[in-house]
Amino acid sequence: MTKTRIGVLGGIGPEATGEFYNKLINQLQERGLIKTNTDFPQILINSIPAPELIYDTISKKELEPYINGLKELSDVKVDFIVMVCNTIHLYHNQLQKRVKTEILDLRKELEKTIIKSKIKSALIIGTPNTINRGLYEFANIDLLKPNKKELKQLTKAIFNFNKGQDKQKQLKKVKKICQKYLDLGAETIILGCTEFAAMLDSEDLPKINTIDVLVKAVINRI
Repeated sequence: MTKTRIGVLGGIGPEATGEFYNKLINQLQERGLIKTNTDFPQILINSIPAPELIYDTISKKELEPYINGLKELSDVKVDFIVMVCNTIHLYHNQLQKRVKTEILDLRKELEKTIIKSKIKSALIIGTPNTINRGLYEFANIDLLKPNKKELKQLTKAIFNFNKGQDKQKQLKKVKKICQKYLDLGAETIILGCTEFAAMLDSEDLPKINTIDVLVKAVINRI
């Protein structure tokens, strides 16, 4: 395996970043790509204390930590960058213009997964921006969305999960919303926020975990 330097923009939130890192290592091992410790790629994680992008509007000031974090990774000459966050991919094109280093596009990678899986209907859960601005709206898929009340509950669950507050309570709230839409005919749930990906990973629900999508994209890339 050719030696690769992977840049990870993380900390948004930190637990999701840890989940991504562990899953990447496990997948490299399970695919038989690691014979000795020297076979692992170099992984540089820039865990930034950036604001949660969970509100209806995102200001230029709130984007600045993300831009600075990407520049820091680009400056140390990584081969490509992974952003362990869903909402920030709304600004992928804008951010890519600020750095020369390639940033993996989660939206494109998720679309490939959906096409390959032949999914026709799905519930999307994520931040208000991710859902309302249609980050994961694709042709030929019926996308079900939480209502306004549910979206507020999901946003609060993300915020509290990041704080480590009543994690099981947040999980129960999110699962209840998911089950409602599965009962209404959704084939699967797109975990359109890395906090939900970390929160629901071990739950017995039909789902597409966007952290898994990122891990697969990284392995394919290297």
